[in-house]
Amino acid sequence: MTEKVDHPDHYGGKENIYEAIKVIEAWDLGFHLGNVVKYISRAGKKTKNTNEDLRKAKWYLERYLLSEEETPMKEVKFEDVPDNEMCF
Repeated sequence: MTEKVDHPDHYGGKENIYEAIKVIEAWDLGFHLGNVVKYISRAGKKTKNTNEDLRKAKWYLERYLLSEEETPMKEVKFEDVPDNEMCF
């Protein structure tokens, strides 16, 4: 029997470094964008209905975009970021 809760195959599986939950957490995507990644990564794997998963991803992406239009994230200018917070 395949695992359905802890690291299921349709999300990449435990040994896969690109398992959906690992990517979502590493990139700190939050709820909406995390679900976009989740549904795109499992499209056609959990069920054969790829379009349903992609429509779900689209739905979450549209909700995210609407929420950003209502409450946009603060724009950060390059010169406002302290040198010790630069990632290069």
